[in-house]
Amino acid sequence: MNPIRSWPDARLRLSNRRMGQGWYRKDPVKDRLPLPLLIGTALVVTVLWVFNFVVIALGVREVPPLLLACLRFTLAAVPAVFFVRRPKVGWRLLVSYGLFLGVGEFGLLFTAIRWGAPAGLSSVILQSQAFFTALLAVAFFGERFRWHHAVGLVVAGTGLALMGWTKTPKGGLTMPLSALVLLILAALMWAAANLLTKKMGRVDTLGLMVWSSLVPPLPLFAMSWGFEGGGAVMTALRHLGWISLGAIAYLAFLSTLVGYGLWNWLIVKKGASAVAPFSLLVPVFGISSAWLVLGETLTASHLAAAGLILGGLAVHVFGGRVAMDSLFQRAR
Repeated sequence: MNPIRSWPDARLRLSNRRMGQGWYRKDPVKDRLPLPLLIGTALVVTVLWVFNFVVIALGVREVPPLLLACLRFTLAAVPAVFFVRRPKVGWRLLVSYGLFLGVGEFGLLFTAIRWGAPAGLSSVILQSQAFFTALLAVAFFGERFRWHHAVGLVVAGTGLALMGWTKTPKGGLTMPLSALVLLILAALMWAAANLLTKKMGRVDTLGLMVWSSLVPPLPLFAMSWGFEGGGAVMTALRHLGWISLGAIAYLAFLSTLVGYGLWNWLIVKKGASAVAPFSLLVPVFGISSAWLVLGETLTASHLAAAGLILGGLAVHVFGGRVAMDSLFQRAR
């Protein structure tokens, strides 16, 4: 062990013990980001992602969903790839990230909304990625699955089940079960991308988003041609309207490059535990924006199901922190 490196760490641990915080070690690099900058940046990303679901719902009305996702990532990659350096990440990680995020998450999400999933409720269900992230971290990184993870998973799972069986005022299901399954699978793909981000460590987030956006277009175009039909693809490309072009531009630049670039930058700077709680604001405002722009209506059962999902997420994210604070209070 290098004594020059170990001495400051030992002194930091001793200082933390004297403060009654022996189990926590502050990361001096992460602590450089001021709290107002953290909150402000996270809120900007939240607003961008809130309208993301509304824009998707508008876009898939005119463009097949897989083709829309293809155009989104094409515009996100070109021409930026000629001006942004490739991140210092192996090609295997880079390609895997692009496949899980672009083809997996967004290909499934766009298709689910086209199949009848309401935009507002989709923003809620997609947040189940937090549970999948914890489960995958246990399986692949050996992290501990704590009691609050389990409680949050049960509560949110109950909300998902209620969401799947809740009926609209007209007597039909809120969304086709096939669309609900696609949303859950999209959340799983997002969780896999989260783990890849963690494995990459400190990386240029803008470069990551630009270069990983090179990966999804070809697979998405091939899938669109095969599943949605070559005729539908060519017709959509020949008749792109202002709404379609605006949706593609918003999804490519604001949601993908700006939104995910800032989000990954925050995770690198402050850690996932400090950033993740802000994602809970996305479904709250997502439901409101879908109601205002798209006129989506919710019943009391919808709100109860959404409340269970968000409540489970809150327990998942904050449960351990509350328990630790309680333990410190007793120790004092």
